[in-house]
Amino acid sequence: MVLSRIWSAFIIIAIAIASIKYISSSHYKTIFNDMVVGKGGDTVKVASQNINTLSPIIRDSLMKKNDFEESRIHYKTDSLKQTVNVYRVQEADGVIGTSETAVKICLGLIGIMALFMGFMSIAEKAGGINLLSRLIQPFFSKLFPEIPKNHPAFGHMLMNFSANLLGLDNAATPFGLKAMESLQTLNLNKDTASNSQIMFLCLHAGGMTLIPVSIIALRASAGSKNPTDIFLYCMIATFAATLAAMIIVSIYQKINLLKPVLLAYIGGISALVGLLVWYLTGLSKENLDTFSQILSNGLILFIFLAIVLGALYKKINVFDAFVDGAKEGFTTSVKIIPYLVGMLIAISLLRTSGVFDVIIDGMKWVANASNLDARFVDGLPTALIKPLSGSGARGMMMDTMATFGPDSFQGKLAAVLQGSSDTTFYVIAVYFGAVAVKNTRYTVIAMLLADLVGVITAILLAYMFFA
Repeated sequence: MVLSRIWSAFIIIAIAIASIKYISSSHYKTIFNDMVVGKGGDTVKVASQNINTLSPIIRDSLMKKNDFEESRIHYKTDSLKQTVNVYRVQEADGVIGTSETAVKICLGLIGIMALFMGFMSIAEKAGGINLLSRLIQPFFSKLFPEIPKNHPAFGHMLMNFSANLLGLDNAATPFGLKAMESLQTLNLNKDTASNSQIMFLCLHAGGMTLIPVSIIALRASAGSKNPTDIFLYCMIATFAATLAAMIIVSIYQKINLLKPVLLAYIGGISALVGLLVWYLTGLSKENLDTFSQILSNGLILFIFLAIVLGALYKKINVFDAFVDGAKEGFTTSVKIIPYLVGMLIAISLLRTSGVFDVIIDGMKWVANASNLDARFVDGLPTALIKPLSGSGARGMMMDTMATFGPDSFQGKLAAVLQGSSDTTFYVIAVYFGAVAVKNTRYTVIAMLLADLVGVITAILLAYMFFA
């Protein structure tokens, strides 16, 4: 019910803001068309005006150079400085294009899902998942008290968390969907999210990552002098978000986190992360890149090898087991299409209507009125869009780095914000859609609160180390 209300609110707010812009500004006369059939990145010519009809600030800027940008509106004058063409760049696809994109995303998942769920099927039949379940059971049984001892769900969740930790997004999704399906077998009310599913999904959405390889690569492409200098702060922010998710859900579910077993595991994990951070901070960019590639890709190959060897030892028909799992991956990929289409079109309407521009402008006004250092607001578009769209947040991060510089306060903050949380609404749509759960209970609230902790941590770190 909560997700349904939020989804409805997204659509209502987006259309309301678009209507206000249509009525109040001549620059948005095509906004309804853009929201439906517009293409992301298209430049929409909205007017041609005499330079004398523009505001003094815009006119003075155009007299100095031929173009000027203000709140996503671009002004470009001719060589005589008389006529000004006014343009607006389409930020995202309209709902028609977004619907097609959602289907393409799901179709693109088919191969990856078939690959990893095929190997997971082999691991299950060979007893590998049960082995992982027994290893992690003392810790997970305290966080997931409803799951029976040595249940395969423990192993599936461990695989998902491990893939997330190493930044293996392609592997994390199939492992996570398999974990949700395992948890659904224990769910007595199939339409409503169980406590275990909520805890798992909130921990997953914390998105703790050791090395944010994609962010480092994007900073390097943007010309950063030291593209790896943000990885430690990304790790701290994601750790804070994951810990916050654990605490928030534990409060809802009345789980005591002060038990010795939980404290020992959390302390041990924190110590290992600390040692890894100490080691990684001493590596050069080239060595860090090499280490991350070996760690991530090498681990995938090691897992494949271990699964096949274990299955051969157990005398399992390896290929048939792989095909059985791959078929399941295909079915799951197709099953989530309606849920993903629904979520992405609501996000598209928010972006194309300019809702985020209104929020950012409002936050800048509040910061300036309060005499605060408003630089953090320039990095917030990444944080605001990240729960809704990973690609959208990545675009906002690149836009911030292009505007202020990749090594600026705003550029570094945007990079840390990009790595501080997961795509909350995408995760909810895909993971709950895969098991046809309609009532998500307090999942959205818990995940957004954890995201907020990650954002606040990122901003504090930025002022401590980047200011």
